[in-house]
Amino acid sequence: HPHRRHNPLNNSWVLCSPHRTKRPWQGQQETVDNESIPSYDSNCYLCPGNIRAKGNRNPEYKNTFIFTNDFAAVNIDQPQLRHNSDDKLSSLLRAEGVKGECKVMCFSPRHNITIAEMSEDAIIHVIQAWVE
Repeated sequence: HPHRRHNPLNNSWVLCSPHRTKRPWQGQQETVDNESIPSYDSNCYLCPGNIRAKGNRNPEYKNTFIFTNDFAAVNIDQPQLRHNSDDKLSSLLRAEGVKGECKVMCFSPRHNITIAEMSEDAIIHVIQAWVE
C-alpha cells in the first residue's frame, strides 16, 4: 500500500507507492516535427470513448475531462499504516500511511494539440476545471 517513509538524515518524508509499477508503459515515443498526429488515437487510454488500462471506458467528452487516476500514487480507501518504534534501529525505519486522491485531467478531446494550441474558450474550460 502507498505510504510515506521518514528519512532521518534530512528529516523529511518520501512518498512510496509500490503498486504503481503495474502501470501500463507504451514506451518512449517521439515524433518527427513534420509528422502528422491524428486528432484521435484508438490506442490512447485518454482519448474520448476509449477503454483505459483498467477497463473503464472514457465518455465521449467534448471539453476538459477529469477522472480518478487508475494507477494513483495514493488512495482514499487504504489502510492506515504506522510503524514507529522506540528502539534505536527501528527508529530509522519510520513509515506512515497516507491517504488522498489523484486525478487525471485531459485538457482537450483532441489527441494532437497542446494547451498552447487550444482556443481561448477551450483554455477557459481547463481553468474552470482547475478552480473546481
